Amino acid sequence: MSPDLSRRNALKLLAANMAALVAGCGKPPEHILPYVHMPERLTPGVPLQFATTLPLGGYGRGVLCSSVEGRPIKVSGNPLHPASLGATDVFAEADVLGLYDPDRSQACRQDGGLCAWEEVEAALRPRLDAIRGGAGFRLLTGPISSPTLLRLIEELRRKSSNFRWHIHDPLEDSAARQGSVLAFGKPLFFLPRLGEVEVLATLDADPLGPGPPQIFHARGFSQRRRMRAGEMRMSRVYALQSAPTLTGANADHVVTLSPGDVGAAAVALARALGAPLPEPKLTAALQRKIAAIGRELAAHPGHALVLAGPSQPPDIHALTHWINKKLAAPIACFNPSSDAATLAELAADLAAGKVDTLLVCGCNPAYDAPGDSPIRDAIRKARFSLHHGLYFDETASLCGWHVPESHPLEAWGDLRSVEGTASFTQPLIEPLYDTRTLGALLAWFTGEANAKDYDLVRATWSAEKGADFEAFWRKGLHDGVVAGSAPVAIDPGEPALPKIEPPPDSGFALRVRPDPNLYDGSFANNAWLQECPKPLTKEVWGNSIGISPADADRVGVTNGDRLRLSTGDRAIVAPARIDSGCAEGVLSLDLGHGRAQAGHIGTGIGANAYALRSTEALWSIAGVEARKEDGGPGFLSTQKQFEIDGDRENIFPSETLDRFTDLSAGQADPPSLYPEHDYARADARWAMVIDSAACIGCNACVVACQVENNVPVVGPEEIARNRDMHWLRIDAYELGGPDGRVGFQPVPCMHCEKAPCERVCPVEASVHDSEGLNVQVYNRCIGTRFCQANCPYKVRRFNFFGYADGQDFSDLGAQIMHARFNPDVTVRARGVMEKCTYCVQRISGARREAEKQQRPLREGDVTTACQDACPTRAIHFGDLADRNSAVSRLRQEPRHFALLGQLGTKPRTTYLADVRNPNPEMEGGGK
Repeated sequence: MSPDLSRRNALKLLAANMAALVAGCGKPPEHILPYVHMPERLTPGVPLQFATTLPLGGYGRGVLCSSVEGRPIKVSGNPLHPASLGATDVFAEADVLGLYDPDRSQACRQDGGLCAWEEVEAALRPRLDAIRGGAGFRLLTGPISSPTLLRLIEELRRKSSNFRWHIHDPLEDSAARQGSVLAFGKPLFFLPRLGEVEVLATLDADPLGPGPPQIFHARGFSQRRRMRAGEMRMSRVYALQSAPTLTGANADHVVTLSPGDVGAAAVALARALGAPLPEPKLTAALQRKIAAIGRELAAHPGHALVLAGPSQPPDIHALTHWINKKLAAPIACFNPSSDAATLAELAADLAAGKVDTLLVCGCNPAYDAPGDSPIRDAIRKARFSLHHGLYFDETASLCGWHVPESHPLEAWGDLRSVEGTASFTQPLIEPLYDTRTLGALLAWFTGEANAKDYDLVRATWSAEKGADFEAFWRKGLHDGVVAGSAPVAIDPGEPALPKIEPPPDSGFALRVRPDPNLYDGSFANNAWLQECPKPLTKEVWGNSIGISPADADRVGVTNGDRLRLSTGDRAIVAPARIDSGCAEGVLSLDLGHGRAQAGHIGTGIGANAYALRSTEALWSIAGVEARKEDGGPGFLSTQKQFEIDGDRENIFPSETLDRFTDLSAGQADPPSLYPEHDYARADARWAMVIDSAACIGCNACVVACQVENNVPVVGPEEIARNRDMHWLRIDAYELGGPDGRVGFQPVPCMHCEKAPCERVCPVEASVHDSEGLNVQVYNRCIGTRFCQANCPYKVRRFNFFGYADGQDFSDLGAQIMHARFNPDVTVRARGVMEKCTYCVQRISGARREAEKQQRPLREGDVTTACQDACPTRAIHFGDLADRNSAVSRLRQEPRHFALLGQLGTKPRTTYLADVRNPNPEMEGGGK
């Protein structure tokens, strides 16, 4: 210790440093509003909810974020937001983990070495003078819908004579844009309204798949397929596809075709509606199916819709517009939000030496640009290049300078949803590191060097709202939505009938698609999403190449064999996965994997499918060569890890609408030696009912459960040992026949009234409470695992290691990562059994709140995390003692059944059976 520093002064300094550290996790200084009301003071341990907006693909999804003493821990949907409607997706749920990711960029860099923001400013000032003098200034971003960012970009255009804005979206549907130009003479944006659709035909399209409109589409889809006693009416869905999709899994008919035959089917549908086009070459059986689909579409004017996917060429998209116009389809049309240039145009400008200053913000073209794009070499040709992003990623390493970006939960901003409604982004926490938002960076170039994000957003909206601005601002923050801000749909006019070009036919056709968990790869470093089983394949920690059984025989591969795909001089290697949903001659592969600089979690996981893309073939790559390679560990899947014993027909009953029978008849409880429980004095009898027909398998509930209940990540090595820890899983069942249809069944703990697990625990760690919950007493558990062995539903999980208690996977044990934990839920230690608790902490919290208000618990006071997240509202939770509760009414439905009810366990978690609505004119799926 220095002689000038006494013990007293040293303790003062230590206290001051700790206070500064705690302040860094506090609320931002600007005034923000909780969703319901602003409390007079913060109550320790009591979470507050704030309305904010999270981005995905440039669009916003309105959410409510729970914050405990300035620490965001959980995201749920905002019921007032038209694009989220109170639900979430896997990406929104996992954003909390991204906030605390220790691999996030924490400081500015120059040529890879750390530097201060002041050094960046000093380097930028000469560039600013050059830009004002006419030097080439280029801005490359991802898709942008933020009114504030668009305003700042327009200011840059006005102030810089040689400024040009470019957009790079690796998941852009360029064929759809070109198709609207063919049909209407200009690029347009179309948003289907699935809630108004009675008959839907998809042509390699996946409206229920991952992306910004997934929640919006899922809610509309489920509204037309929600059956109750006395109202057994459903929409009908046809999926014509070359590879499996989530929409196809939920369709009534799946017709598996080559990409070219999907286009030919579109021509046949158009001919059925009167289009003067040449007759396509289709088999007689397929012609009959397409004719039946065409008749049904024509019979539902105003409520029939045809959608083409990104793998279809522009002429098929244009033809789809012609079909929908004939059908008066429920689909809204809008002008595009920007007129930015493309990535290819930027690469050309860089190669020509026209770029003095290049800003790359919020995108990663070095990783996800097409394999034939010259952008990776071209970036180095800019005289000055700066990367702005959440991570020091593949593109950041090509740029001279790097500025870390603030996380959406740390920043002020605004975003528009897919249907155009604007909402504000509020910070839930002070920036954890020395980061900047894109708004602040752009404002620096417009001359506002010290502008605050708060002021930038207010400036955007104050010009529009005038004198009533403060009232408007407070209401927008409170509600999490700017009412009346959505644009009015336009009439695109009459579409032109396109000339149909024959598709290429050589070698394999590779279908690539967004990963259902990692999206475009920007979530690759999120461990929650890496370990979340994919809806259709149950794969985790990687991707694989889907191949039909016939093609697998020809190539000589079996499940898990290494398969090499090549086109030109580009090639990748990934495990083969035999998939009967793939058409012959078609391979499928998810994007978003194979990252080189994602972080500790995501680097080196899977194969990079972007490498096989070309600028002209983004989604369907023809002429791919496939051959078997030696070696390889295969792929990881959880499909068989917790398989329930029994026949599919009994475990997952699925009937057609016209042959549906009352499943509840004859379901009397079998005799049992287990004693009955007395619930006479119970305040409630908690139960859950899950509608199998409404579940689309999106996994939002799985990740929500993990976030809410501190469920640990175990990593790929433990997954390979069958040690997945998810409390809630979604089992996928093939429904038989040639269609390739799939049924989804969420499986939490059943909370059996006569629970087999309770009878075998030697220390009574598994016990029954007065309200019917099967609870686990962690500090009694000695790890015999008898309860797990005796559970017929396979829902109990054992901590072989301290997965969240000192033996965390990779960097999940970093100090900053501890901030993600829900303080109301115990973090379990090694050797402890755990399982779904019906979110008992929420039940306890709702009960305390009701007692404070001196009233009994009411319907809706308690909602589970999985129930909140579900975009289709397939999960219902409530009190069986209340005869008017949703679960009590649903248990009277003819579709109601108990999983493995013949065992006499009397589960509190029960189901409504799956129902499909096939066309009597079509038998099977066929080829």
